[in-house]
Amino acid sequence: MISLGAIGFCKTRMNIQGELYTLVYGDISSMAANPIEKKPFFHFWPGSYALTVGTWSCNFTCPWCQNWDISKYEPHPRDASYISPEKLVKATLVQHCQSTSISFNEPTLLLEYSLDLFPLARKQGLYNTYVSNGYMTLEALSMLRLAGMDAIKFDVKGDTEAVKRYCGADANIVWRNIREAKRLGMHVEVVVLVIPRVNDSDSSIREIVNLHLEKAGPNTPLHFTQFYPTYQMTDRNRTPVETLEKAHNIAREMGVRYVYTGNVPGHNYENTYCPNCQNLLIERYGFDIVRVSLTDEGRCPNCGEPQPIIGSYKKTR
Repeated sequence: MISLGAIGFCKTRMNIQGELYTLVYGDISSMAANPIEKKPFFHFWPGSYALTVGTWSCNFTCPWCQNWDISKYEPHPRDASYISPEKLVKATLVQHCQSTSISFNEPTLLLEYSLDLFPLARKQGLYNTYVSNGYMTLEALSMLRLAGMDAIKFDVKGDTEAVKRYCGADANIVWRNIREAKRLGMHVEVVVLVIPRVNDSDSSIREIVNLHLEKAGPNTPLHFTQFYPTYQMTDRNRTPVETLEKAHNIAREMGVRYVYTGNVPGHNYENTYCPNCQNLLIERYGFDIVRVSLTDEGRCPNCGEPQPIIGSYKKTR
C-alpha cells in the first residue's frame, strides 16, 4: 500500500487523496529512431524502424543497468519534458518509422500513456512494441493488447535465484506474462543478458531454457547477449564469446529452434537459419540486415519450411 501523499517503489505513482496518479505521463526522457533489430526483434518486421521513447525510474533494482542514467533517477513533474500521444505519432510518421516503441527504462511505467498512444498509432498504420522486464499484472498486459500492442520483448534477467537477489523480483511472474502474451497473440521474443558470476552457469542457462520451452515454446526467438561493465558492476569483464556460444548450443540441443547471440557484431549466431535444413535465411551485421533469402510466403527457399517471421523485409529508411 502507498500511504497518502507518498510515492511507490518505482517513484512514478503518487497517492493523492486516496487515488493513484502517474507522475510520468508523457514525460519523455529519451527519444531515438532505432532499427527494430536493436530491441532486439529479429522475427518482427525485419528492416523496419521504431521511434523509441522512455521516461524515468524503474521497478527493478538491477546493478548492471545499461540505461541507469534515466532508470535510476526519479521524475520531477515540474520539469517534465512533455510530448503528447498525438505529437509522438506525428513525429513517428515524420521520421519515416513504422512503429512506436516504449523502451530505455521499464515501459510499464508509461502504461497510461501507452493506452492512449497505441490506438492513435494503429489508426495511422503503425505497430506498437514494448521492450520490458515483464513485471506487470495480467490486467495491464491485457489492456495493452486491447489498446494495440503488437509485440513485446521480455528481458529475462537470469534464473529464479538471480532475479530475486539482484532485481528484487519474482521470475515466475515474468514467465507467467511471457506465456500470457503468447496466448493473447502478441509477437514475443526473449532476451537474456548473460553476466559473469550472475547467470552464466550451465544450471542457470538450462533453467532459463526449460522455462522458455514451457512458457514461450520452441519457435519463440531466444537471444543471449553480451554484458559489458557499467553502473554498479564494473568489477567484471565483458561476457566471453565462448560463454554465449555455450548458451546458444545448450538452447539448441534442448530444442529451441531460433537462438541468437547479441552484442557481438559479425558472429554467425546473429543470423537466422532454417532449423530444418540450416540454410541461411537472414544475414545480419549488428543491427543491419545484409541480405534476406525467404520466399514471398515466408518459407525457406531451400526446403520450403515455413518461418515464424512477421512482416516481409524491405529497406524502410
